[in-house]
Amino acid sequence: MFMAKTQGIDKQCPIEAGLNILSGKWKLKILWHLSKGTIRFNELQRLLSNITTKSLTGQLRKLEEQGVVIRKTFPEVPPKVKYSLSEIGTTLNPVLSQLCNWGNTYHAYMET
Repeated sequence: MFMAKTQGIDKQCPIEAGLNILSGKWKLKILWHLSKGTIRFNELQRLLSNITTKSLTGQLRKLEEQGVVIRKTFPEVPPKVKYSLSEIGTTLNPVLSQLCNWGNTYHAYMET
């Protein structure tokens, strides 16, 4: 369905499918912000601070092709675009939450 433009995935290894979706410098950060709700492009770019417009556009397009993110365009001048997680994308919320929890645990561990 949405897998046409992703890397070839070994159907025997589900971890590879997950890594294919989540790998990339910005994808996890983008997904983390989208897990909190619908966000406009410029707001997302501000939240990520160091990302270029080109990189953000590319990462969002890739996530949209993979079926994880939904892009909604409003016919206004200037154009208004909002991004949100798709139905399958929202299933990443527990994964993102657990990764955040692990990160906090790791920080605490490294401080001791």
